[in-house]
Amino acid sequence: MPASATKSPRIAVLADSDTRWKWGALTARRIAPAAGRLDGYLLRGRATPTPRQLAETGATADSLREVTGAEFLRAMTEESYDILVLALVGGGVQAMLHGLRHAWGGGRRPVVVTGYVGVVYEKLADGLLLRHGADLVLANSAEDADRFRAVYEGVGADAGAVTEVALPFLGGTAYAGERAPCTVTFAAQPSVPESRADRTYLLDRLIGHARRHPEREVLLKLRSKPGEHTTHIEELPYQKLVRGRELPTNLRLVYGHMGEVLDRTDLLVTISSTAALESLHRRIPTAVLTDLGVREALGNHHFLGSGCLTSWDRLDAGHRPEPDPGWLERQGVAAGEGSYASAFDAARARIAALLDRSGVLLPLNPYYTPETAPGYLPGLLARHHLGPDGAPLPGTPAARAEPGPVRQIVRRAARGAYRHGVQRVAPVIRRMGEL
Repeated sequence: MPASATKSPRIAVLADSDTRWKWGALTARRIAPAAGRLDGYLLRGRATPTPRQLAETGATADSLREVTGAEFLRAMTEESYDILVLALVGGGVQAMLHGLRHAWGGGRRPVVVTGYVGVVYEKLADGLLLRHGADLVLANSAEDADRFRAVYEGVGADAGAVTEVALPFLGGTAYAGERAPCTVTFAAQPSVPESRADRTYLLDRLIGHARRHPEREVLLKLRSKPGEHTTHIEELPYQKLVRGRELPTNLRLVYGHMGEVLDRTDLLVTISSTAALESLHRRIPTAVLTDLGVREALGNHHFLGSGCLTSWDRLDAGHRPEPDPGWLERQGVAAGEGSYASAFDAARARIAALLDRSGVLLPLNPYYTPETAPGYLPGLLARHHLGPDGAPLPGTPAARAEPGPVRQIVRRAARGAYRHGVQRVAPVIRRMGEL
């Protein structure tokens, strides 16, 4: 339910991982810079971030608590907000849209915003249609905005919610030229590539680069520590792959805020990480590897035409990719003429117009309904303990109180068991199946 429009907007952000929390909280600050209170809700699940992961994002809130989907829906009927940002995987967004529609009915409600954390390189139609129904579906570039509208119009859905913005975490100090020592950073990704052979290959090449260039500092930037999960499952952490190996003295494994690592980076290397866009925005030399092919499964096909695609062989020889200015402009990065500062103006204007209509906003209207997707939507909602009409299923826990110490211990143990299964048991079973 919305707060008074005469006061600074009050915002809620619901996120299901550290990366999405970072995107959601920073997006909230961008689209409502004059906001008053920002309350964070972390959806309980396999990727619920740890305190360390939350601190590393650099995104803060006035309050932050872990909730189930049912607890969140209840909170949205008890608290008054002007803006709600859903920073979730597509299925989670769709479930919350239906749950909120049921919870709010035709009454007053906040403006609902959703979008994508970074590069959209897979499941474009699936992910977009699962996000349909929000008041604003944010696109991180002009190219994405065109693609999003084409998907919605292609199924006869209203595309009016698509709003062009930019990634909210771009910024930082512009690159001023190579320093001494030159620092090469490899931005690791949890799920790309997947296989042990491919990940070992990348590690071998990074180690080889460090040995060929002992005058350089080489960093392996890791996303999470063993036992932690991010947006994507990491079955083979690089920390595990380096065990027992003798690393060059100039190669280090590092954690921390990506922006702080980029502050000392002279060459960013990755397969397809969103960190490449952060790096390009600062005009840091950025390499997107082709060693494992240019493939949709890797996500590096997104960088076709960027000028950044290259190989370890070329990097070992001293090559520095030169990005294509036209490609950068279409992606909304490297905006040195002030356009990034105004990238969120359209979203702010749309939200202001919707807030002026406070009290008369129509109920949420997702494209997927029991009529348009009777073989898909009910099962998706059931996984989030919601019925086909968005109502919580009988017996769904929706406790008002914070969990007690015993309940917290049980939850942590359950998450630990899940992560152990993902990182240790599942790969063994998969290898046995390949025999």
